[in-house]
Formats: sequence, C-alpha cells, structure tokens
Amino acid sequence: MTELDRIEASACTSIMVGKKASMDGATYISRNEDRMVAIHPKRIIVQPAVSDRHETYVSPYNKMTAPYPESGYRYTSTPDANQSAGPNEEDGFNEKNVGMSATESVYANEKVLAFDPYVKDGLAEDSLATLVLPYIDSARDGVKYLGNLVAKYGSAEGNGLQFNDKDEVWYMEVVTGHQWVAVRIPDDSYAVAANQVAIQDIDFNDPENYMWADGIQEFVEENNLNPDFDRWDFRHIFGTDTEQDHHYNYPRVWFAQRYLNPSIEQEPESPELPFIRKAEKKIAIEDIQYILKSHYNETKYDPMGSGSDHDKRTYRAISLSRTANSHILQMRDSAKNGAAGVEWTGFGIPSFCPHVPFFTNANDIDESYSYTPKTLDLKSAYWLYETLAMVVEAHYAEFVEPNLDYQKELSAWARRKIAEVDKKAVTMTGSALTDYLTEQNKAIVKHYNDATKIHLADLITKGTELSKLTFKMDPNL
Repeated sequence: MTELDRIEASACTSIMVGKKASMDGATYISRNEDRMVAIHPKRIIVQPAVSDRHETYVSPYNKMTAPYPESGYRYTSTPDANQSAGPNEEDGFNEKNVGMSATESVYANEKVLAFDPYVKDGLAEDSLATLVLPYIDSARDGVKYLGNLVAKYGSAEGNGLQFNDKDEVWYMEVVTGHQWVAVRIPDDSYAVAANQVAIQDIDFNDPENYMWADGIQEFVEENNLNPDFDRWDFRHIFGTDTEQDHHYNYPRVWFAQRYLNPSIEQEPESPELPFIRKAEKKIAIEDIQYILKSHYNETKYDPMGSGSDHDKRTYRAISLSRTANSHILQMRDSAKNGAAGVEWTGFGIPSFCPHVPFFTNANDIDESYSYTPKTLDLKSAYWLYETLAMVVEAHYAEFVEPNLDYQKELSAWARRKIAEVDKKAVTMTGSALTDYLTEQNKAIVKHYNDATKIHLADLITKGTELSKLTFKMDPNL
C-alpha cells in the first residue's frame, strides 16, 4: 500500500462531547470509520487481559516494531476481518473504563513536513489502538502514553485520536514525524473533526488543558513556520487550506455545527470554523447518531435530496457507503455503576442502519459480530447491515420512512433496555457483573438481529412490487 493509498483509505468524521454538554452527564467520543471501498469487513471482539508477556509487535502494514508491555488490560476492539494490512482495531474501551478512537486522518502542510517528515516504519493507524488502549488508566494518560511512543518511534502519517473516561475527553493530533498537540475538550462543549488539522490556539501556560510534544515551540520558531503575528494557532502552522479542504472537509464540520448551533450563520467552506463550541442545547446520544448518519439532510447539498446535480455533488457527506463502522463510546459515571461503559457500533451505511449498544464490561461478544466471512452471509452482523443498507438505498423514496421508523423503534428499545440493565448492574460487582453484562449483550444483539431480519424481509416483499418489469394488461385490448 502506497502513502497515497493509505491517505485515501481512511477518511473519517469525529464528534466529541464533554460531560456537562451531554444530556445524561456522560462523556462521548465517536467517529465514522470511512475506507476507500464500500466493502471493508469489520468484526467486534473482546481482547483478554494479558500478563507476563514477552513478545514483539510487528506491523504487517509497515513493519513498525516494538516490544509489547508485559501486562495489559482487557479491552473491546473493532478490527478488520482481514488482518493482512494490520489489526486496525480502531476503537474500544479497556477494563479501566478508558475509551479510545483511532484514528481521524489529518494532513500537515509541506512547510512543516520539510523539517519533520513522516517516519516510514513509525506508528500508523493499523497499530495505534493495539499499542495504546490496553495500557492506559485515564484519557489524559492515553495522550501521555502515545506521546512517548511518538517520541520513541515517530509517526508514519498524520492522525487525530480521541480518548475519554468518566470525567474527561481529550483530542490529540499527531501531524508530522514527531510533532503533536492535544486539547482537553471543555466539559460544557463539543468538538468536530473532519480530516483537517482541527486544533487551534494552544496555551502553553495551561498544561492541565493542553499537552504537546517536547520542543514543538522551538521547532516552529527555529524553522520560521508561524504565519501569524500575534497567536500560536496549531491549525494555521501545521494544517492545510486547500480546495480539497473546502469541499471534502470543512462542510462536514459546518453541517454538524449547523445542527447543534442553528442560530449561528457560517459558510460551509470557511477555514475558520471553530474546533470547540458550546451547543445551544444539551446533546443526547440521538443527536450524535443523527450527525453520524447525516448526508446534508434538508439542504440542497443532500445527495439523496432534490437539489441540482451540481449541488448534490459539491460536498462530501458524513455518512457514506464506504463507512466501515460507525461508533459512539459513551462513558457514564463508572464510580456509581459497573455498567457505565457503552459502545454503540453501527455496520452498514449509518444513514440506514442502527447503532447497537454493547456494555463494555464484558468478556465476549455475540458470534454474529465476531463472524465476518469474505462474502455475504446473513449470519454475520456486518453482512446483515450491509444488505439492509443496499436494499433501503435502492428504493430510497419508498423505503426511507419505514426505515426511519425501524431505527427509532430500536433506539427507544435500547434506552429502555439500558435502564433495565442499569438497575440490576448497580447491585452487582466483579465477575458476576461481567458475566451478567456479557449475557445482556447477547440478548441485545438477538433483539437487533431479529428486528433487522423482519424489517429486511418486509422491504424485500414491498420491493417486489416496485420492479420496472411489471405489465398490466389494458382491459380494452
């Protein structure tokens, strides 16, 4: 895989929400993992805790090599079904209730890369969750741990990474071979990133809310890289502002902010859209889902809408046919309930498929999520939802309403189910709680799989009446 292939292969949209900005007091990190092709099979698994391990990690993608730590926590992950290009575990929670989403691809400009180019066999997306998530105890610790790895091994590409625990959300951008910064998303705010360097001003006098690579200020000063007179704006120094940014990246941020801040007038191609904002209302899990499922809904840019052909093709949407998985990592107060971590995962095109909730204090996932063959098999959740998405889109005008009803019914059911499990989970601890949540995950999957098969059967039955190969005899003949 060439560097260009790698860039095209991973182009995502991320949304982060602080605990005082959310309706339920949880922290959220989320992302659509978008790939180069429409079919990029994924699995969900639970990686067991390890101890006394003496092994070396070698990346199948770029041969990045590092010794594994001797011990690591249990964690959930969403790896590629095909491991030939690396694990690409993407996202999950570890048993310490720390979440990670890796990664949002970001691109540095040629001026900074001239003085700190990427390291060919350094850390790349395929390795990051594997080498970080099992070994961290907090969101803040995740940034520090990865920062140390970047200093030691370098980075093979530009990546944005999200971390959360019950109290904090951090976003980190590694943009050159060794330079990076990270910002704590304020508790009362949200942030959206869409494949451009997003972080803006850095306060080097506030290490509680900002972190950065050692020597980054000297790197910028010595190489005359700051274009501004009176500020230290990471996006201005390290980022890009290209035609691709105007049509591929900025509009996705614009749409998300338009939804959460409808009273603010902004241009979809503006390079100065703020990274961090305060929403005009508290943000619910359904709001995050709506954004991840969106395709410029109710605007002239909607590729499924009624705008002109030009407008419908102007901007790259958030939800795509090549979204390999859409995930939302919700961490509630883990000090109060051992069921606090919920990982919502959606396979298929997000617009047409539900986010399925999994309690992450579990030791297994239903087989339909770990079984992902190369070709279609409806016993596999990945293929079940890919099939549903194709059927809905094929007759979008006729199927969009029943599909939205199906998604809303499952969303309401999930809220009731989580509340029901919470009531029992709060009375349990240890392995008994983990076993209980593991069984509840399987019950949740069964409900979603059964509902999806019923919905799919109904759509296919209705679809048979929509064939163009239909002929009704004229009674006058």
